[in-house]
Amino acid sequence: MPGPLPQWCEQTCVVCPAQQLGPGQFDVVDRPGPEFAYRPDLGWRATADGVAVCVHPFRVGLPAGRYASDGELVPDQAPRPAPTAAALELPADVVDLDGWLVAVLRQAPAEGIFATVARAERLAAERFGAKEAVTALRRVLSVELANR
Repeated sequence: MPGPLPQWCEQTCVVCPAQQLGPGQFDVVDRPGPEFAYRPDLGWRATADGVAVCVHPFRVGLPAGRYASDGELVPDQAPRPAPTAAALELPADVVDLDGWLVAVLRQAPAEGIFATVARAERLAAERFGAKEAVTALRRVLSVELANR
């Protein structure tokens, strides 16, 4: 079975199944949720049945689909999905902070990127503390700004 795509290592969360599994070996859903809890024993989010799940289609570059659980075909070519309104909501769990930052930055117009970063840093620091916010911003900005 094919492994992860080379770009996934940089573009997906460290707890994403795309870090270790190839296309079609995990499902992709529109947003994090309690039904797709992070499973430390597996190293990624999964359904109650243990099916690996990516919760950020805009990061993995695949539209939402039940590829592993229902055998849906992975599209050969599809435009990278845009972050949904739900992806732009500040998460409750720090494990989802990187994904939120990516979504926020991808929606920002080029002329508003600095204001967007400042706002995101402020909101993230209010919820998760300055150290977590700055650490996440450093991880995300190094990739996202280079890809603009």
